[in-house]
Amino acid sequence: MSIEVEALLQEAKENIEAAQNYRAELQQRLHGLNQARKQVRGSATQTREALRRHFQDLEAGVLRLLNERLGALLDEVDAIEQDSVRPLDDCQKLIEHGVSTADELLREGEAAIRCNIGEKDDKLGSFTKKALQIQLDSLPEVPALVDVPCLSAQLDDSLLPSVSERIARHGSIASHPPVQIEELVERPGGVLVRWCKVDEDFTVQDYRLQFRRSNASQYEDAYIGKDSEFLVLHLDPHTDHLFRVCARGDGRSEWSPWSVPQTGYTTLAPHEWCPGSDGYILSSRRNMAMRNDSSTCGVLYSSAPTYFCGQTLTFKILAAGQVDKRDSLGVCVEYTSSAESLQKEKAVCISTNGAVFVNGKEMTNQLPAISVGSAVTFDMEVVSMFPVTNNINDAGNFKLRVTIGSGNREVVFDWLLDQAVDCLFFGCSFVHPGWKVLVF
Repeated sequence: MSIEVEALLQEAKENIEAAQNYRAELQQRLHGLNQARKQVRGSATQTREALRRHFQDLEAGVLRLLNERLGALLDEVDAIEQDSVRPLDDCQKLIEHGVSTADELLREGEAAIRCNIGEKDDKLGSFTKKALQIQLDSLPEVPALVDVPCLSAQLDDSLLPSVSERIARHGSIASHPPVQIEELVERPGGVLVRWCKVDEDFTVQDYRLQFRRSNASQYEDAYIGKDSEFLVLHLDPHTDHLFRVCARGDGRSEWSPWSVPQTGYTTLAPHEWCPGSDGYILSSRRNMAMRNDSSTCGVLYSSAPTYFCGQTLTFKILAAGQVDKRDSLGVCVEYTSSAESLQKEKAVCISTNGAVFVNGKEMTNQLPAISVGSAVTFDMEVVSMFPVTNNINDAGNFKLRVTIGSGNREVVFDWLLDQAVDCLFFGCSFVHPGWKVLVF
């Protein structure tokens, strides 16, 4: 085969490979386009349904309120009518009784006049006596028309225009939510969710984060506040969860539209304290430990070496007791049951008074003292790793760069070890009771 043919063949193969890659890229973009179209049409369908449902509820609610108001006004008319007509009925009965009495008296008078001469004196005398008893000059008082109620409805014609103006401004359509999820980072037993504001004209008062399992139907609140990130804990590993976020504008009560839901999961087992340790009481999830009043107490370790370089380990102080310089929070290479504190070899820790210890030696740099609400973070990364020799005196073959943060300060140093490690135990020790610490 000539060189020209080989060159053409090689060029053809390269063109075929390029065409395959080009087709794959186009198919990927076509998939993305279909997803975008699905999002537009799906969100439009959901928005139509939400609008119809909302305005149907409004219509039913307004009609109910109008009927309730109409019923109340009609009841008020009935009450005024009954209270006003009652004295008129009483007066009518009194007048009708008087008319009846006058009719009877007239009949007796006419009979007395027509009677015989012998009976006339008695009849006329009886008639005259009865007429005096009736008091024919006394008449009941009938109220004037201006003194009795004349009912009318006072209706405000400005209600409909004002309601029409409110209805005309009620509701709005947003094509893009003002907040979107920016990043999902797996953490032991949870996912760190970060979000950002994408609408520069939207002034945020509070954010609201929700999540749900991918096979669940209802979201649940995880966080409401001003921060733009939150660690959602107690998630089952290797299980997809959907996250969404919205915001409330400054001075407003309603929430903005939700962001596009993002799927996240964690492959990392949650951090847990080791059960059965004297001196400590653990929560049901074993991520919270409380120092009891036991007189003897050593180091409480994690149930396994679950801290890996590149992660952030956080200790949150939920309750505090008396401070002691022997207290410690930190990580270590080995599980030593006889140790009374993490201020030992192959360990880095911070004491509750803010002192930092590396391999049992106190550093000159110091962090703020730990109190209720304090969060202490440990971050580590591998700086250098050299082959480990057989000489036990040849230390410093493995170097980790450690960052310990507490309050608004942090210390950074290199931790030299004589062996390579890919995972570490975490632990704590408190001399006095009352301390409660959450790890995540």
